[in-house]
Amino acid sequence: MKQGLYLLFVFALVCFSCNQHPKSSAQANVAEPIDIVKPVMVKIPGGTFNMGTNDPSFPDAKPVHAVTVDPFLMDEHEVTNAEFEAFVNATHYVTVAEKTPLAKDYPGVPAENLVAGSAVFTPPTQQVDLNDPGQWWVYVHGANWRHPKGPQSNAADHPNNPVVQVCYEDALAYAKWAGKRLPTEAEWEFAAKGGKGDHVYYWGDELKPGGKFVANIYEGNFPDHNTAEDGFEGVAPVKSFPKNGYGLYDMDGNVWEWCNDFYRPDYYSKSPKLNPQGPIDSYNPDEPGTVCRVQRGGSFLCSDQYCIRYKAGSRGKGEVKSASDNLGFRCVEDIK
Repeated sequence: MKQGLYLLFVFALVCFSCNQHPKSSAQANVAEPIDIVKPVMVKIPGGTFNMGTNDPSFPDAKPVHAVTVDPFLMDEHEVTNAEFEAFVNATHYVTVAEKTPLAKDYPGVPAENLVAGSAVFTPPTQQVDLNDPGQWWVYVHGANWRHPKGPQSNAADHPNNPVVQVCYEDALAYAKWAGKRLPTEAEWEFAAKGGKGDHVYYWGDELKPGGKFVANIYEGNFPDHNTAEDGFEGVAPVKSFPKNGYGLYDMDGNVWEWCNDFYRPDYYSKSPKLNPQGPIDSYNPDEPGTVCRVQRGGSFLCSDQYCIRYKAGSRGKGEVKSASDNLGFRCVEDIK
């Protein structure tokens, strides 16, 4: 796929739709008060851990190597629609997905396709070839953080949902405004482990501890039939699932989270042992010439059939100007 078209039409590794189960007709006309979740940061103690995984499904997460990170503060949950709205109201910031693409930045793309929008997970009605993400991703005009699935959707109706349709640049702008920063990949993985050590999943070795899902991922037959066994067909409000050992929510599933590191599949072979900051540049063998940053945690579109990158130690990546309705972020802060 040519780079210009790639930037306009994101094929994310894992996807997540942003609506919860629809209310019944009896509930639909009842206005329910919503308690807005307050932003809280928790202290991550720092320490040494084994970064990466030997799982053969994730060659870019090898070799497993010992890394030490200093203590830091981390948002207990992903940045919400309400929090991002406060940022936009204060700064009048306009996200990348809200801007009309410029022809000079997308050579070869027809002028009629240069319309502001973003990628939205749109499930097909039957089983499709899983090697063709174009079967379930659609570039939707008017899709952005305010309207995650397009003009018919409204983030204001879900203030406690993670904000989505934000690219790396947007997440970075919010973090700077908030006096914070995006986590390094090493900080993110250390925090996700929650002090539990090495396991198949960040929560342990069983997919369903006690017979229950503890993260928002995709159940059923991907991508055409989601059973929503975990309680959500799309994105879930923050804090819907149990917190980990450090008091953090949704480090697995729900939405992908931006990290600050450039992405290179070979970085772990040369990573520093103390507070690694990532490589000095990026390389994405799937789309040479694009600038990519690391994404972590998987999303509500991860399943054991497709994109199993909710597993511990696995990595994701994304072009810095691209967004989708299963991609968000959380912030960290240095301890002064």
